[in-house]
Amino acid sequence: MSGDDILAILPLVVLGAALSIVVLGIALRRDHRQAAILAAVGLVLTFASLWPAALAAPRQVTPLFAIDGYALLLMGLIIAESFAVLLLAHGYLQHLGSSADEFYALLLLTTLGGLALIAGSHFVSFFLGLETLTIPLLGLIAYPSDPPLPLEAAIKYLILAAMSSALLLFGMALVYSRLGTMEFARMAVAQAGEGQGRDLLWISGVALIFSGVAFKLSLAPFHLWVADVYEGAPAPVTGFVAVVSKSAVFALLLRYFLAAGVFRDPTVDLMVGVFAIASMLAGNLLALLQNNVKRLLAYSSVAHLGYLLVAFLATGAAAVEAVLYYLTAYGVTTLAAFGVVTVLSTGNGSTEIVALEDYRGLAWRRPWLAGAFILSLLSLAGLPLTMGFFAKIYAAAAGIHQGAWPLVGALVVGSVIGLFYYLRVIVVICMPGTAEIPQRAEAGTGSVLGLATLAGLTGVLVWLGVYPAPAVGLIRGAARVIGLP
Repeated sequence: MSGDDILAILPLVVLGAALSIVVLGIALRRDHRQAAILAAVGLVLTFASLWPAALAAPRQVTPLFAIDGYALLLMGLIIAESFAVLLLAHGYLQHLGSSADEFYALLLLTTLGGLALIAGSHFVSFFLGLETLTIPLLGLIAYPSDPPLPLEAAIKYLILAAMSSALLLFGMALVYSRLGTMEFARMAVAQAGEGQGRDLLWISGVALIFSGVAFKLSLAPFHLWVADVYEGAPAPVTGFVAVVSKSAVFALLLRYFLAAGVFRDPTVDLMVGVFAIASMLAGNLLALLQNNVKRLLAYSSVAHLGYLLVAFLATGAAAVEAVLYYLTAYGVTTLAAFGVVTVLSTGNGSTEIVALEDYRGLAWRRPWLAGAFILSLLSLAGLPLTMGFFAKIYAAAAGIHQGAWPLVGALVVGSVIGLFYYLRVIVVICMPGTAEIPQRAEAGTGSVLGLATLAGLTGVLVWLGVYPAPAVGLIRGAARVIGLP
């Protein structure tokens, strides 16, 4: 590797070094605050290293990694979201003391897997990045280890992650046997050179790969694990699973489909469209029945991944622009929603404030928290003056551009259903509470870091909803890099 290659992958190098320092720090001295500070400094330095890496971009670093504007923009998004989760988790995990040290090492390790996944341009980096992202999540989901619910959630995630990995490997083997290469760019060349290559063997391989990824993204009908895992995992970890891990996986999936020319096959487009419609309808309909806030947000995330697939099918630079803005809006909004749950549950031991009735009258007792939660719900619903509004516009415009009217119709129907259960939560928040429920919901006083993080997320949600031009400019630059015909 040359010096320019090392400069291009500097974010991976810096984050790997930060992970090593955090592990050594834990070995020398068990201290929750020390581990959190080291991890936070590591993420800040990793974010800063994106600028030197940009000087060497675009660059292909071995056949495994493509460092370009698309990868660097998404790396910055993932690092910022991981930093927000770290700040939210610090106060939440205070009751564990030094037993929470390893949490930060696991957080950095799974973030490292996400960065490797985003830059992946080869089946090897695809699989290794995905496993590096997934395996540490099992430990994060199991925090704290005392109640049975987190352990149950981690075991369920382990079983389904193993199944999805098996599907991925089998699908990669079928594609490799047909095309004779595992590099995304060479796959497109091999298919164009043969004038065929899209036979049943290739289609079966792509279908298995997409099915394996669908497990990770909780797309219907592979979404059955999502509510139990979201409910069992600690609130900040749930936000991480919902946002960081899914964003990294979706980013790699888009790069694979574009670079390998998968979008050009009508059978694959039909398959993705079916997944999109099923996710939009199933996610919203199942959320209607939920009285647990985390389970409601879990099924909401299923629907939002369906909306993302509508943008995904636009192909080319249009798909990248729509997907990147939607991922940004979804990440900020979802972290804000789970941030409210985290702040309310902070200081309450291992008991979380998740029952819908616990939020009755929150607007009267904790108006700032209620305001942040209401804004995040309005953004998830796609109403104006929030990031979610422009995200829905992007997705719908992408579907209309492709003439995919069934997808656009499902998006509209799903959004209308979603508006009902989001407003249902808002009504409960604004209703007067009983004497018993406010006492439970005020058990968590929150931490300064958690409140500041939540305020920052809410500010970004509104700012980019009112004035989205800065985000759109960055996203369009990245879209031009990877937007292949």
